[in-house]
Amino acid sequence: MKNYTIKRILRVALVAPLFSLSFAITSCEDEVIDLEAPDRYTEIGAFESAARIQLVMNGVYDAAQSGFYAGGAVRGYPFGAASIAQGDNRGEDMLNMEAFYQATYENLYSPTTANNQYMWETLYALINKANVAIEGIQGAATSGIITEQVAKEYVAECQFLRALAMHELITNFARPYNHTGDASHLGVPIRLTAVNTPARVDEAKTQGRNTVKEVYDQILKDLNEAEAALPASRSTFQITRATQGAAIALKTRVLLHKGDNAGVITEASKLVTGDAAPFTSPIGGYKLTAEPSGPFGAGNKNNTESIFSILNSAIDNASTNGALPQMYGSAPNRALVAISPVIWNQTFWPAADKRRTQLTDVSTNSYRYTTKYNGDKVTWADNTPIIRYAEVLLNMAEAIARTQGATPKALALLNAVRGRATTEVYTAAGLDTPQKLIQAIVDERRIEFLAEGLRWKDIFRLAVEGIYVYKGIPAKVTKGNTTAADYAAASGTVRAAAFAVPAVPYEDFRFIWPIPTSETAANPVLAKQQNPNY
Repeated sequence: MKNYTIKRILRVALVAPLFSLSFAITSCEDEVIDLEAPDRYTEIGAFESAARIQLVMNGVYDAAQSGFYAGGAVRGYPFGAASIAQGDNRGEDMLNMEAFYQATYENLYSPTTANNQYMWETLYALINKANVAIEGIQGAATSGIITEQVAKEYVAECQFLRALAMHELITNFARPYNHTGDASHLGVPIRLTAVNTPARVDEAKTQGRNTVKEVYDQILKDLNEAEAALPASRSTFQITRATQGAAIALKTRVLLHKGDNAGVITEASKLVTGDAAPFTSPIGGYKLTAEPSGPFGAGNKNNTESIFSILNSAIDNASTNGALPQMYGSAPNRALVAISPVIWNQTFWPAADKRRTQLTDVSTNSYRYTTKYNGDKVTWADNTPIIRYAEVLLNMAEAIARTQGATPKALALLNAVRGRATTEVYTAAGLDTPQKLIQAIVDERRIEFLAEGLRWKDIFRLAVEGIYVYKGIPAKVTKGNTTAADYAAASGTVRAAAFAVPAVPYEDFRFIWPIPTSETAANPVLAKQQNPNY
């Protein structure tokens, strides 16, 4: 069997856009050759000047934006349309329209299905590029090519991206943190060194899965160290290069998944001042935009709410097969993912909510589509949203509700997000228990982050409780069973006949993805640690 995963990881491709530090690999042997091709920078050469090191960093970010696919095509893996669309299609609130995401939407994945295979491979390729960069940058600082301060910032950026990738892996290929009392169940392999020599390839081929606890500990270690070294703000690329605020914001997400609600409050307090709206951040100046559409469309590249996004441009994007405007945009774009009547008809989403009028449209075939990625439907340059200030506010609200009860501040945080879109805000009398408040927060997340790929993360972390979401993967409607009449805003019902994808209980093996065959064929240790029933 060809060692696809290790080979692709070795294709470091650190330097972008014109130079590539790549390793030529034979197509049919598990063999590494031509480690220093004469027409490319060698790994040593890539770190011989400050300018080249900047290109290396561009390459690491580029690996987050778009990775390889079958035949070497550029697609929206790992943090383009692939992570967003699959995060939506694993849930019930978006509607798969074509075969592109069918395996994800209908829970048909296997160790050889492309959607989960290339998420695994490109996430580890990103991690490897970050690791190669860290080692090279530290060596360059020792040699005096760049200053220690610059090196620390670059390393921190790599740590942030590595943590982001590790969390994406753990939420797809392992059970949630609270699946066991001590999180001792199998997670994913932690890789902290560059796989860039034959000896390290052999070492990687025998590495097994770390525990979920170990993975979360490493993610938080990376983010803590990144926070300490990253700048609070940037004169350029404020949204698309890692900052101190981005590391803190991502920690609130990770800690919420871990169930460390006190930790969420501690971290969120660094970005949230006051007990009542308007909430603002002393780090990075983050605040909610005046309108729900503010972080999207014309504001996609520059707004006060987007804490971190993946950069796309007219000349560098995930292509027609991986760009968000193509996946989510209605005709003439590909329109592969629509809004489901499951969320459209929820009574907790007011009929006059601005998020219906500003951020959705009705296509000629009567399905609803998001307009969050309509900023550039010609050259597909919309950035990929990763984390916004709205999420920090709702993360903090939920953590407060879980630890302190239905407090005025938790309600104020929830209503800060809801209140810019609708006058139908919540009252203390209506949410007078922690359970009611938490349910309202979870519901609000479904509206606010619709079409941003976060639905699966909420299902994933909450399903084991079986209180605030279905205990597993919810049932879904299908395109063939859905008609225009099924969209009835805030009606509270969807025809039973529209549901053609059955729910998957939490205990079912399909709740998590399998490790791809491309990995297990090369690594006998991981082959023995495959997720059950795959």
